[in-house]
Amino acid sequence: MADAKVIPFDDDRSRSRRRFGRAAGDAAVRALPGQHGPEEALARAAAPVEPLEAVADGAAGDSADSGDASDSAARRDAWERRLAGGLAFLRRRVTGEYEVDEFGYDKELTDQVLMSLVRPLAEKYFRVDVKGVENIPAEGGALVVANHSGTLPLDGLMMQVAVHDNHPAGRHLRLLAADLVFMLPVVNELARKAGHTLACAEDAERLLRAGEIVGVMPEGFKGIGKPFSERYKLQRFGRGGFVSTALRAGVPIVPCSIVGAEEIYPMLGNAKTLARVLGFPYFPITPTFPWLGPLGAVPLPTKWTIQFGEPIMTDGYSPEAAEDPMLMFNLTDQVREQIQHTLYKLLVQRRSVFF
Repeated sequence: MADAKVIPFDDDRSRSRRRFGRAAGDAAVRALPGQHGPEEALARAAAPVEPLEAVADGAAGDSADSGDASDSAARRDAWERRLAGGLAFLRRRVTGEYEVDEFGYDKELTDQVLMSLVRPLAEKYFRVDVKGVENIPAEGGALVVANHSGTLPLDGLMMQVAVHDNHPAGRHLRLLAADLVFMLPVVNELARKAGHTLACAEDAERLLRAGEIVGVMPEGFKGIGKPFSERYKLQRFGRGGFVSTALRAGVPIVPCSIVGAEEIYPMLGNAKTLARVLGFPYFPITPTFPWLGPLGAVPLPTKWTIQFGEPIMTDGYSPEAAEDPMLMFNLTDQVREQIQHTLYKLLVQRRSVFF
């Protein structure tokens, strides 16, 4: 696709007057020049006077009316800008005046549409609390390594929103996904547009050398498909391939611990025969699925915490260190232990699964 320039997405008043009473009116008449008799003086002194608070309230009312009008105009202008921006966005989509990178990542579509669709789930439904996002470097590549759980991979999407919306430098997280993601219709295209790519060392290293933030969940299907009885117990981190990739690219490794995802679909059983027939790594049985049909696929509204830990630096090692199996084992174990320790700490601090 030819490169094209991306155009940023834009985004009689009446005041009630206090009336003096009839006595006040009479006093005003009697106070006309030339009328200075004793009775007039007494009536003038006895006439009610409007309190200072009332005068202040009247002035405040004028200011409030003015403020309301300016707020209304500002809201109207904001809506007009959003409408104009939306129409411009649709025009660029229809005419093809947008660009994607070599992996299929569409930054404009991700920022303006995909993140907007996922953000309510993170902010309102799971109420994700993000900690330590500043540990992800403001520039240059970094590898974010996280635990994986939840039966369905919603934790990856929540981590992507957490980085996108909370990082001070506005970094974007590029997730490495399993082959199955790119075999599913519709999901395949959306994953590519959102910046996900195949979980292989070559793609990961290219992204890291290009200065991207790459996310990986080494537990894979072993973590996301583990039974509820083993929640928050990390599975094996493979052979440490992610450490080798970080060493070759010379980027830091940022451990990430996610609490809350384990309980969204409590997996009580696994229909292995049905999973083999469908070509899935597992077929979950939960308290609601498949008994309630599509309604059973609605996740439980648990309260989430995503914490990014202190980065583990790798730039002090030579590129040949990636071939040292003992070093890879030690670094892999260090990352895994840091994630596990943080999970236990967050679980101790958690007061409720849902609140």
